[in-house]
Amino acid sequence: MIYTVTLNPALDYVIQTPHFKTGQFNRNTSEHIYFGGKGINVSCVLKELGVESTAVGFIAGFTGKALRDGLAAMQIRTDLVEVSEGMTRINVKVRSDDETEINGMGPVITDDDLRVLIGRLKKAGPGDMLVISGSIPSCLSSRTYEQILEEINPDVRLVVDAEKGLLLNILRFHPFLIKPNSIELGQMFDTVLNSKEEIIQHARKLQELGARNVLVSMAADGALLLDENGVVHEQRAARGTVVNSVGAGDSMVAGFLAGYLETGSYDHALKLGTACGGATAFHSGLATKQQIDEIMEML
Repeated sequence: MIYTVTLNPALDYVIQTPHFKTGQFNRNTSEHIYFGGKGINVSCVLKELGVESTAVGFIAGFTGKALRDGLAAMQIRTDLVEVSEGMTRINVKVRSDDETEINGMGPVITDDDLRVLIGRLKKAGPGDMLVISGSIPSCLSSRTYEQILEEINPDVRLVVDAEKGLLLNILRFHPFLIKPNSIELGQMFDTVLNSKEEIIQHARKLQELGARNVLVSMAADGALLLDENGVVHEQRAARGTVVNSVGAGDSMVAGFLAGYLETGSYDHALKLGTACGGATAFHSGLATKQQIDEIMEML
């Protein structure tokens, strides 16, 4: 089983408004609600690929119930911890001449709530995967991911997609896969990476710190994987018009895991991951199976 952790999920309210102007009346031309959060995005794309997962996280209030019911309607398995104070956040994303985002706060999560979540993750064992992605809510300790990993079965294969400090602190747990983009990879070492050789060099540094496989997304330049055997795999990007930046990285993670579990091939995993990331980037929502298949034929 793959368990995806989203500590602060959301309902993403995405609206299209031509020539949005602040301080004035604006009318939407389209609107959609998506079930958001990096781990939930991974579970949604895994479902499209026919791979079961369990989405774990915190919910609260009527928005939390809407998120749980919506995922159930999509036949995505969940094990969500309902907390008592606050509500699951609503993130408003305005797409116009520019993209504007207003993110909600999220509920108040106590230490007792965290204990409940950790207890549920203790069900994971050898052969299972745990995907940890995204930021930690301000009401929790910055060590929350470390607290979780210190208590679960050490034989669970760990996948991490998180920002600089959170990712670096987790490397001592020897994650099976980490997925920075090329900009984030440079930021981890306080530098700017200007070539593929520099990207590979700094990916090796992350391996020296504990990562097994390092997947680096490089936008229009495709993706690169430095595998646990020291082999570099490259995949060119799919060609298309980017209309959506939300969830592309999560889709890549889902595709990579699905491809690897299906074949055990890093080349196939990288190709499928790249296709999933592109399929999301080229459409308004997360990638569908049909969209992924179309891009796989292009790669």
